[in-house]
Amino acid sequence: MDFALSDEQRLLQQSVERLFADRYQFEARKRYAQEPAGWSGDLWRQYAELGLLGLPFAEEHGGIGGGPVETMIVMEQIGRALALEPYLATVVLAGGLLQLGGDKKLQAEILPKIAGGELMLAFAHAERQSRYDLADVAASARRDGAGFVVDGAKSLVLHGDSARKFIVSARLAGNRNDRDGLGLFLVDAAAPGVTVRGYGTVDGLRAAEVQLSNAHVGVDAVIGEPGKAFPLIERVTDHAIAALCAEAVGAMAAMQETTVDYMKIRKQFGVPIGSFQALQHRAAEMLIAHEQARSMAMLATMMAADDDVRARRQAISAAKVQIGRSGKSVGQAAIQIHGGIGMTMEAKVGHYFKRVTAIDTMFGDADYHLGLLAESGGLIAAA
Repeated sequence: MDFALSDEQRLLQQSVERLFADRYQFEARKRYAQEPAGWSGDLWRQYAELGLLGLPFAEEHGGIGGGPVETMIVMEQIGRALALEPYLATVVLAGGLLQLGGDKKLQAEILPKIAGGELMLAFAHAERQSRYDLADVAASARRDGAGFVVDGAKSLVLHGDSARKFIVSARLAGNRNDRDGLGLFLVDAAAPGVTVRGYGTVDGLRAAEVQLSNAHVGVDAVIGEPGKAFPLIERVTDHAIAALCAEAVGAMAAMQETTVDYMKIRKQFGVPIGSFQALQHRAAEMLIAHEQARSMAMLATMMAADDDVRARRQAISAAKVQIGRSGKSVGQAAIQIHGGIGMTMEAKVGHYFKRVTAIDTMFGDADYHLGLLAESGGLIAAA
């Protein structure tokens, strides 16, 4: 199988690399984190100018018609740079739901604004009791005349305090854990009955708690068929997991390279610590773990758009397991080789470790996905 990038994909990779190399040094990231939104609005506009915000969308919606591989390229560079902007929340999650489930009118109205950097969205799905179960939704929606009324509370909404609109999952019918009966609704963040409380997360990003009380939604703001939204939620979540795997690979690469560079300059007993064989072996183990993660991230990328739900979910779960295991291995080794300085806020290696740890917990940690993989018979069936 040919894993080589096309000329267009290599050009995209080089453009994103240059952007982050020029604008996202570690000290610059600290400044961006202090901005009111917690990320750089100026850089967001540059994302739009480079076409990154419209990457997966059709040309008539201001995009370039890219696929999972293009998303992987961008997300890996985001991981390397520890970028703070809401790319996953707005483009991959919310944009993906609109692209795959929105009607033509809604797509024509919203997607060009996302591609132009004018509109930020967030996917309000997780709830406090739901843990990693995508079907566990207690928020409710009921018909009210020509529209719907949505009630409920959503937790850990990625970049929810920057969003002007939310895509909210709510239950129209069935019990709390049923896959059937779910709907998706586009809700204005400033609408009556919507309360948003933003906060910083451990990895330096932003999230929000969103409360909806008698929030009215027009029938034209429904995404997909009411009551049958779960397959769409599951599919876009798989796209997001594949994107997160690529981001984690980028972060791991940066940790491994930073640690090797540190081993060359840090001296102990009058010689660089990189001359110690035990640490050389540890650095080699970091590289192996990183390459294992890269291989599985590529598998997740290739399978993210597969129509075979069982095969796609198995590949995504297998990748998430490896990403979680490799992230922990690489991160712990990086911190230990750096010593005490690796635990401080001044050392970037610790920030990378926080991010890969957060990625492990998003949409199910390694243990959770290992359980799903075991229940499904494994990625490779036993003889």
